[in-house]
Amino acid sequence: MKVGILSGGGDAPGINAVIRAIMRKGIQNYGYEILGIRDGWAGLLEAKYMPLDLDAASGLLPRGGSILGTSRTNPFKTETGPAKMMKNARKAAIETVIAIGGDDTLSVADRMGKYGLKCVGVPKTIDNDLAGTDYTFGFNTAVSIATEALDRLHTTAETHHRVIILEVMGRYTGWIALEAGIAGGADVVLIPEKPFDIGEVCLLIKRRQNRGRNFSIIVVAEGAKPKGGVEIVYSESLD
Repeated sequence: MKVGILSGGGDAPGINAVIRAIMRKGIQNYGYEILGIRDGWAGLLEAKYMPLDLDAASGLLPRGGSILGTSRTNPFKTETGPAKMMKNARKAAIETVIAIGGDDTLSVADRMGKYGLKCVGVPKTIDNDLAGTDYTFGFNTAVSIATEALDRLHTTAETHHRVIILEVMGRYTGWIALEAGIAGGADVVLIPEKPFDIGEVCLLIKRRQNRGRNFSIIVVAEGAKPKGGVEIVYSESLD
């Protein structure tokens, strides 16, 4: 069997470790041929591949990013995209694709499965916003980095008597903000799932000041919005 691997969306710690595990298990235990698909679904759309063997697996564990590259290409944005990918998969003799990615990448995998391409999804997103798994890899690292940032901000806020706001990723989910905020001792955490009242936030800060606390830390997810507010989109271009 020939198995294709691709990684889509943003980079996250652990992608290369997953690629390495697939190569080692597939080759050593099952005798599969492993083919790397470059730059996410764009690679299957444009027939861009790289062979993967046990030598390629060497040294991948501590390496960040993805040796396959990544993109946010969605083949379903064109009428011919899915059919072209199926044609390229058959031409390359790819029987199964293992897609490493988040919501967008795995949504494409789900739809391609209905076209007849067997797909396996590996949940990768720092936002931790995929159903069917307790944690997505990349999430714990994101929380650790955000918590470390909070630890550093505490001393600055206290020294300068400031209210400091730390914005973290989380367009539709507040997992990073919530867990980092709790771990880092934030005074206020604002998440997309619960619209906030700016008056209540200000009241909480003033209560701290009245108790003699001359600084505060607020963690806000990028998708948090006030009650009655709407999402503001400044650009529709891809990153």
